Amino acid sequence: MALKALDIYKLLPKKNCKECGDPTCLTFAMKLAGGKADVDLCPYLDEEAKAVLGATTRPPIRLVKIGVGERSFAVGEEFVLYRHEKTFYHPPGILFKVSDTQTADEITAATVRVRDETFTRVGSDLRFNGIAIENTSASAEAFALAVKAVEDAADLPLVLIAESPASFAAALVHCGSYRPLLHAATGTNFREMCALAKQHGCPLVIRSDSLEGLVNLAKACNGEGRQNLVMDLAPVTLGDFIIRSTAIRQLAITRTIPDLGYPVYLDAAKTVQQDAATALGIVKYASVIITTPLTSGPTKAALTLRQNIYTDPQKPIQMNPGLYRVGSPDKNAPVLMTVNFSLTFFTLQGYLESSRIPCYMLIVDTEGLSVLTAVAAGKLSEMLVRDSIRKFGVEEEVSHRKLIIPGYASPLSGRIEEATGWKVMVGPRDAAEIGEYLHEEWK
Repeated sequence: MALKALDIYKLLPKKNCKECGDPTCLTFAMKLAGGKADVDLCPYLDEEAKAVLGATTRPPIRLVKIGVGERSFAVGEEFVLYRHEKTFYHPPGILFKVSDTQTADEITAATVRVRDETFTRVGSDLRFNGIAIENTSASAEAFALAVKAVEDAADLPLVLIAESPASFAAALVHCGSYRPLLHAATGTNFREMCALAKQHGCPLVIRSDSLEGLVNLAKACNGEGRQNLVMDLAPVTLGDFIIRSTAIRQLAITRTIPDLGYPVYLDAAKTVQQDAATALGIVKYASVIITTPLTSGPTKAALTLRQNIYTDPQKPIQMNPGLYRVGSPDKNAPVLMTVNFSLTFFTLQGYLESSRIPCYMLIVDTEGLSVLTAVAAGKLSEMLVRDSIRKFGVEEEVSHRKLIIPGYASPLSGRIEEATGWKVMVGPRDAAEIGEYLHEEWK
C-alpha cells in the first residue's frame, strides 16, 4: 500500500534544502505521496529510506518509452486492475512484424503502411505504432539490412528480435540512437543484453515462463543498471497469457511483488489465433503487442477495441459544442439539435451526409452524455438549448425558426418551444432514419 504524506514526512530528514523546496520537507512529502516527485531528488536520504519510499511512492508499473520523435510511445504507469476503478492511461503499442528473410520491397511495404495508414473513428485518428524486425535468418548481415530497409522508409519505433548479440550489434548500427526495444534478455544472456541496452540507451525485454524467473531477471537487470524493462511471459497458450498477465498486474498494483511492476509484452504472431491474441492482449494488460500485418477487418477491430478500452469511462469522448455544417447549407436549411457525445455526433453526421441534404447540426454541451442519458440526468434542458441557439448565432444563419430535436428528447419539445420561441419538430429515435425523415417532413 502507498504511504500517506504524513507517513512519508516522518521518514524525511527535515533538512532545509533546495531539492525539497520547503524548510520542513512537507511540500516534498506531499509531492512524493502524489507521485509527482522522485525520492532521488533528496540528497539527504539514506539508502534504506530511499528503498522504502521508492517502493511506495513510484507508480506500481514503471513507465517505459519506446522510440524517439513524434511517433514514439510510452507504456506502463498504470494504477488499477479494472478500468472502471479509474481508467487505463497508456494504450498498448501494436507493431507489425517483418522478417529479415523477406525481400526489401516486402519490408518497405509493411513499413509504409504503418507510417501512412490511419483509421478515423469518432473524431480520433487511430494507427499502428511501429515495426518489429525478427532475425529469422540468424544472420547478422541480413538482420542489419532489414533494419536499414525499415529506417530508410520511415521514422518509427522498432522492436528488434534476435538471439545473437552479434545480430543486435549489427542492427543497432542503423538504429541504436532511436531507442528500439530489444527482445530479449534471458537467464543465460542477460549480462550481454544489458550491456547492449546500456550502450545504446534502449529499453529491454526480459523473458521467462515463470513469475519467479521474471522476478529474478528483473533484479539481475536492475543490478546491471537497466530499469526500463518490459516482460515477455512466454505463454504457450492464450490461457497461459491470461493467468500470468492477470497475476502480474495484481501483484504489481498491490505492490505485493514490486519487481513485477513492468509493462507486459505479447507476440500475438506466435499464437495460432493471432486476432484473438491481439484482442486478449488489449484487454488483459499487454503493453507491447506484436502481430503480422493485419487485414482490413482485424485492423479496424483491433484499433477500435484499443480506443474503447483506453477511453476514460468517467469522461466520455466529447465534441466541442457549436454549430456545424453538413454540405453547403443555405438560409432555408434544416437545423438539427443533438448532444456532444462523439459517437452520437459522428453517427448522425454520417447519416446526414448520406441523405445529401445540406443542413446545420447544433451541438449542445451535455458533458459527453448521450441523448437518453442527458435527458434522464437533466443535462439536456430547454434553457441549454435556448442559450446554445443564442451563443452560436443560429438565428443569423437561417431565415426560419424550426428546430429538429432527437426522438429521445421528445419530452422536452414543449418546453424548448416556450423557451426559444422556435417551432420544435421531433425527429426519429434511430439516426439511420434521419434521411427519410428529412425527405418527408422538411419543407
